[in-house]
Amino acid sequence: MSGILYLTATPIGNLEDMTARAIRILKEVDLIAAEDTRNSRKLLNYFEIKTPMTSYHEYNKFDKGEYLIKELISGKNIALITDAGTPGISDPGEELVKMCIRDGITVCPIPGACAGINALIVSGLSTRRFVFEGFLPSDKKEKTQVLENLKTENRTMVLYEAPHRLIKTLNELYEVLGERNITICRELTKKHETVNQTSFFQAIEQYQKEPPRGECVIVIEGISFQQAKIEKQKEWQTMSIQEHVEYYLSQGLEEKEAMKKAAKDRGVSKRDIYRAIHIES
Repeated sequence: MSGILYLTATPIGNLEDMTARAIRILKEVDLIAAEDTRNSRKLLNYFEIKTPMTSYHEYNKFDKGEYLIKELISGKNIALITDAGTPGISDPGEELVKMCIRDGITVCPIPGACAGINALIVSGLSTRRFVFEGFLPSDKKEKTQVLENLKTENRTMVLYEAPHRLIKTLNELYEVLGERNITICRELTKKHETVNQTSFFQAIEQYQKEPPRGECVIVIEGISFQQAKIEKQKEWQTMSIQEHVEYYLSQGLEEKEAMKKAAKDRGVSKRDIYRAIHIES
């Protein structure tokens, strides 16, 4: 029988957050796949875990992933750990999970710390509905598209950022989203943990005077449903009616349904859309 891949969460700072189950699993498996073996060695030594390790990271995730799959198929149990927190969240672990599902290998989560969730629950912003964005894309075109999508997002947004890029990212978010209530969490669970309930403008001003340190989580207030509708209508107004209908036709909708959706988006009647396409044109 194939082995099991255990997605094992590790502390994001405070070693007391390591669960008893995680320690047991790391001791019992045949192999630990770690994002950075040098960093993880400190953790394993602290808990007296002697299990062999191998590296699994962004730059070897496909080749090493296939190696790990072979080991799992041979019957070995493997634990996957990241540098901090829950594997599979903003790291290459998701690729290994896909490979396991492809080959019918059991994947078992071992819960624990996650910076995004911890930042959300102390943010003071709505936790009922939220969207996790992780790190913004490095590609300029892709980043622009993501930011435009967030502009009309009514759920609370959770993003990760490194300290040396924080001010730049806050400026980019401010430029597209406008002023918002935000919470910036740094060094969560560590000695110098800070939870800063603020706004984009205030945060930019503050961190220009006091350069941030430590990994950051940015939690951003979503806009109201009514405001989201208004913003979306403004976006549609930049399109001609013909372009608007063609947008829905390109998604495979029939013309009647495409006109109906365009009319709803623009806050006009379907008759107005029909007239603009078939009579006025």
